[in-house]
Amino acid sequence: MHWSEQEAARYRAKGYWRGETFGGMLRELARTYAARPALISPDARWTFEDLDERADRLAAGLHADGVRAGDRVVVQLPNVPEFHQVCFALFRLGAWPVFALPAHRSAEISYFCEFTEAAAYVCPDDAHRSYAPGTPAYVLGDLPDAEPTDLPGPGPGDVAFLQLSGGSTGLPKLIPRTHDDYLYSFRASAGICALRPDSVYLCALPAAHNFPMSSPGVFGALSAGAASVLAPDPSPGTCFPLIERERVTIAALVPPLALVWLDAAANTRHDLSSLEVLQVGGAKFGSEAAKRVGPELGCRLQQVFGMAEGLVNYTRLDDDEELVVTTQGRPISPDDEIRILGDDGRESDEGHLLTRGPYTIKGYWRADEHNRTAFTEDGFYRTGDLVRRTPTGHLVVEGRAKDQINRGGEKIAGEEVENHLLAHPAVHDAAVVAVPDPYLGERACAYLICRGERPARAELRAFLRERGIAAFKIPDRYEFVDAFPQTAVGKVSKRHLRERT
Repeated sequence: MHWSEQEAARYRAKGYWRGETFGGMLRELARTYAARPALISPDARWTFEDLDERADRLAAGLHADGVRAGDRVVVQLPNVPEFHQVCFALFRLGAWPVFALPAHRSAEISYFCEFTEAAAYVCPDDAHRSYAPGTPAYVLGDLPDAEPTDLPGPGPGDVAFLQLSGGSTGLPKLIPRTHDDYLYSFRASAGICALRPDSVYLCALPAAHNFPMSSPGVFGALSAGAASVLAPDPSPGTCFPLIERERVTIAALVPPLALVWLDAAANTRHDLSSLEVLQVGGAKFGSEAAKRVGPELGCRLQQVFGMAEGLVNYTRLDDDEELVVTTQGRPISPDDEIRILGDDGRESDEGHLLTRGPYTIKGYWRADEHNRTAFTEDGFYRTGDLVRRTPTGHLVVEGRAKDQINRGGEKIAGEEVENHLLAHPAVHDAAVVAVPDPYLGERACAYLICRGERPARAELRAFLRERGIAAFKIPDRYEFVDAFPQTAVGKVSKRHLRERT
């Protein structure tokens, strides 16, 4: 699960890994940019010094409560400054945040807490406490506070946090990111995105997503001395006034939200002229929609294609328009190694994407069996994406080999939803597959074989809600069949089910 000594030495020699931790970075930023705004929300404005001091006090309070280095702490908070206070407090302790999303419910949260043997759960309100019975919970607004004290802290090569994978089967795998590798990824991203101290980043997507966290995200903005505006939701009604008020220069969206913004821009009364760059990532952004960004929002489009496991690609700000609207960018680092294999296993410019490099993990956490198939013997990560490489080195995403549904940037593992559907007394078997959608890219369709009378679709939706799964995972369509198509070895052929839609 670690880089070899040879790889680590090379990355240090090239300056990718600086031997610094998150806590050390924030301390230095607080000295350099003390009174400058770091985090802005509709209700709060924190300077770099504020964030540093609040993180210190919270770290001391958590330490007094028994949280120690290496402990896992599930963090589920909305886009508020306290999210980053909690992150940096845990980083200072050497404890590992496990980043849950606001949409997760009891099924996911209880799994994260049990699987990671979490020492604590940080949540937005008392109602969420029930999601993790048996795990000590800290509620937003009642975080422990104590006088700062010297704490031993982690090393730069230690794990900093556990991020969630998209997950093609079951619940998400956990991705261990180190201080060294993650700091490099967002600092390099901030450079590619030309962030500067007078830049203003809008965090419109959930802050725990890898994209608004590090591509360049809030962490990248902080590293450049720039302010980040935390939007409670990504709607134009919320974000357009924030762009005008705070003179936002860069924002990041998934494709469905970008389309909503484009439609709303035509009739807005808000001044969006400060916006220099709109990043679109999380799912492929079609070229026809991409062409609308410049004329309708008056800013530069930057396409982003990446994964929480590591590799991130950007179209560059000086790329020509054709590359920007038709590709998903090229890698961050000169040491991002890209291998593209055809179905025959031979190297090609079109096929299955594999990668390794200074910020791509070497294995999922506590998943030895899965790691044997997800990674090659020489350390390349099999991303599951199908891509085409252009002569310029840019990648065009052509699809995915993994059986995963990408619903507007939210990843859904069909097997997890199937397991919940099978708990319904009328459902004999279930298969959940992706169906094309012009707005979200893909939606989830559940094919069901039922016992006796078929349940109403509204009943199935209500049943899944009661099971406590995230709303975005509930299938958009339900189709009832007498039997599933099968492969030659008797498995359900999801490919044939997708072809039916």
